[in-house]
Amino acid sequence: MWTTLGEISNYGDSNNVSVTDIADDEWILELEDLEKDTASIIQILSKKERSIKGVRHKFKKGDVLYSKLRTYLNKVLVAPQIGYCTTEIIPFNSYCGISTHYLCHVLRSAYFLDYTQQCGYGVKMPRLSTNDACKGMIPLPPLAEQHRIVAEIEKWFSLIDIIENGKSDLQTTIKQTKSKILDLAIHGKLISQDLNDEPAIELLKRINPDYTPCDNGHYPQLPDSWCVAPMQTLCSLNDGEKQKNIERINLDVKYLRGERDAKMLSAGKFIAANSLLILVDGENSGEVFRTPIEGYQGSTFKQLTINSHVNTDYVLQVINLHRKILRENKIGSAIPHLNKKLFKAIEVPIPPYSEQKRIVKAVNLTFKQLDAITESL
Repeated sequence: MWTTLGEISNYGDSNNVSVTDIADDEWILELEDLEKDTASIIQILSKKERSIKGVRHKFKKGDVLYSKLRTYLNKVLVAPQIGYCTTEIIPFNSYCGISTHYLCHVLRSAYFLDYTQQCGYGVKMPRLSTNDACKGMIPLPPLAEQHRIVAEIEKWFSLIDIIENGKSDLQTTIKQTKSKILDLAIHGKLISQDLNDEPAIELLKRINPDYTPCDNGHYPQLPDSWCVAPMQTLCSLNDGEKQKNIERINLDVKYLRGERDAKMLSAGKFIAANSLLILVDGENSGEVFRTPIEGYQGSTFKQLTINSHVNTDYVLQVINLHRKILRENKIGSAIPHLNKKLFKAIEVPIPPYSEQKRIVKAVNLTFKQLDAITESL
């Protein structure tokens, strides 16, 4: 059978209590304490932990707590304990022993949400009036069936939670897998070596004819054709050429992330299209961007120039593997900066040039497969 919320409950008959009459250790529930859609309780704060005044609605354990403000946020729950709530939340119970958990699920249903959207008043902060709430139609099965419906819904909700948690765990595993793949790659363990490849020492000598191989103490099991060199041997951090009286786009981090439209400057440090910029200021120091167009260097960047005798993408993969270390070892207090000394001293295992290209291809292929899994979650 069908009935209305007003016929089966005391909706709107709230117990108003002045904040001055509420004990300091009593629970005060505000709308911000509830997660939208799930109505999960984010935090439980007492009166002494809040700065409040005016009036609150008193509720008891087992009451339905219904938010009449912006009903589309679906902040509806059954009170787990006694407390006091904002007057935007209506506590109520049924007259005739109806399951409050069943009522809660009905009020959270798509059909009831659609009803509240049609009759809510107010534009920016729409509310459901007490009169309209009481006119809301409620399907009412026998009590035993109500309990079976609640049990079935909660069984499926529990399963959904397990799946969601599993997705989160899988996403974490994928991130860890990517890190491990990079680690294997720069230790010569991701792909097999080709004895016909020119040893890495030869490309390092082309970079610097006076190059002296450094101790491979940190990488004792590298393939014989590999070498180790500090990052500063392979790349440099510098600024673009200063220009003025020419309108160009400001290549700042928000523009490169697509977070805002282009801003024009009439002077700055020129950066060509397809250049590499590395963040040297801020929490994400060490993050590298490739410029889609020419413009002026953003103030938080340095231009990253990688020697042409090594594969650019291979060096970028090594930098990516060290991002966590670079983030955790920033210098400066007010505005943290990239630790350039640490960056330049990073020991880079260097394979032959042909093997660098094969490693990049293998890593990109594996990452593409992992990204496809992530997108399907």
